Amino acid sequence: MKKNIVLFVLFILPIVAYMFFASGVNSFITLPTITPTIPDVQENWTSLNGEKVTLNKKITILGFAGNEILKNKGNFFTLNQKIYNRNREFKDFQMVFIAPDGTQDQAREVIKELSGLNPMTGYHFVFGKPDEIQAYFNAMKLLGKLDDKLGTPNVYIIDKKRNLRGRKGRSVQGKPEYKEGYNTSLAGELYNEMTDDVKIILAEYRLALKRNHNATREI
Repeated sequence: MKKNIVLFVLFILPIVAYMFFASGVNSFITLPTITPTIPDVQENWTSLNGEKVTLNKKITILGFAGNEILKNKGNFFTLNQKIYNRNREFKDFQMVFIAPDGTQDQAREVIKELSGLNPMTGYHFVFGKPDEIQAYFNAMKLLGKLDDKLGTPNVYIIDKKRNLRGRKGRSVQGKPEYKEGYNTSLAGELYNEMTDDVKIILAEYRLALKRNHNATREI
């Protein structure tokens, strides 16, 4: 009996562990850049609380809420549970949603409901004119489009240097893969693909902090 246990630990368990990690959704060590250096949030765009919102030096989940925020509030709840709540304690992590002027009350309602689930200090809405929002989205140079409400169910991962990150290359199965955004209406996509990709971004910066700390100690 003991011999069988030893054999299992030495041979079978490592193979199972390898298959588990090898079956991960993302085959990238670092997350590829889709669009380098997208524009920062425009200075004339107002926020709900009058705070300054910037993408600089922040890991940002960026979204375009459109005119029908309350109609799509289920997407905000899914994103909150699968992504925001798991990463909100990372001090440089934030959520930023761009919405048309006139939707402030809808945004407040969503924030109010979400605040009953977890603190919302890293959750921001900014509001601009429709033509400015469309021009901003166009500058991101994506294949996807905004709908006629100036919204999209997709959200985007932006790193601290304002690079839009995603998937570009080949999957673990060797097939061509391209992903510029993550569909908030699909819980499985957020739970599997986006969760995996956000972990990669956070790991990049944790590694960079560790390297900087070690370099400082050596000096």
